[in-house]
Amino acid sequence: MTDATANLDLPFILPAQAQKHVTHNEALQRLDALVQLVVATSAQTPPAEPAEGQIHWVTAPETGAWTGRAESLALFQDGVWVFIPPRPGWTAVFLDEARLKIFNGAEWIEQPLPTETQFERLGIAATPDSYNRLSLSSPASLFNHAGGGHRLTVNKSSIAETASLIFQSNWQGRAEMGLAGEDRFSLKVNGDVTGWRQAVSITPEGYVRHDQRPLVRASLAPATLTPAAGSFTGFDILHLSGGDIALGSPLPSGNGHPLIVPASGYYLVSLTVAAISIGSHKLHVSRNGSADILTHIGGAGTSSTMALVWLDVTDTVALRHEGTTQYEFGYGKTEISLALL
Repeated sequence: MTDATANLDLPFILPAQAQKHVTHNEALQRLDALVQLVVATSAQTPPAEPAEGQIHWVTAPETGAWTGRAESLALFQDGVWVFIPPRPGWTAVFLDEARLKIFNGAEWIEQPLPTETQFERLGIAATPDSYNRLSLSSPASLFNHAGGGHRLTVNKSSIAETASLIFQSNWQGRAEMGLAGEDRFSLKVNGDVTGWRQAVSITPEGYVRHDQRPLVRASLAPATLTPAAGSFTGFDILHLSGGDIALGSPLPSGNGHPLIVPASGYYLVSLTVAAISIGSHKLHVSRNGSADILTHIGGAGTSSTMALVWLDVTDTVALRHEGTTQYEFGYGKTEISLALL
């Protein structure tokens, strides 16, 4: 029979032993230290004023009264340091780290999570709630591959539901991409003036739509006119339009309204001219009433021309007449088409 217990090294009271109370008290003190083990700090140097019963984990390079006692528990008891080597499986609360740790035989480690587990809520440097059950606050996130690739899945229960990613600025939604209430993939943006708009969508068949792309096919109401030389003719009817292209104020000539450009960019401009007068004519597409961006020269009959031009937001577009020619206006006659590329 040994003189101490196998696990906590508590001294036995031996037969015919004198001063049995000393051995008994020593065992109680050891139990008091190791049961519900609490480690104040991990340190190399003893504290200047240790408290009775206080325990520290000694780390190398140790100094002072702890010299030669690295990787031991230092217990301050009855005014002296008592050193206790931990055993594999011991657990302790480290107060300075607010962590529960396990001794694995070489070092104190945090208890590893099981290979399979389930949480009702999980927060990583953030507080989850009943709706955001997974919450993360971090400068960045990494989803790395295991094997050759990595796939992130966002699922919804039916076509009418939403599976999307929302991008916010100061907690205000500014963009959304995904399956928003349908099975077309869409990209939506939110402007302070326009609100939420669908900018791009892709059908399940793979067809791409630019839902807010500025484009128009415009003409005057059906009429036969001979505008004066130097005058301007605009448009009354937007047969096809999108992306906020609109009609401006009436032109001084009384013939329609200019088109107002909603966004800067390169536009494909197409002009179709239906001339009745015999002989050559010249008709211009004018920007802001001061610069010709497209010129059509032709004779009697219907012909067309096109050009790629840059237009700025709020620019106006109208037709400027050179000479006096009789034209037929209306859909499929003298008309204009604009499309932002």
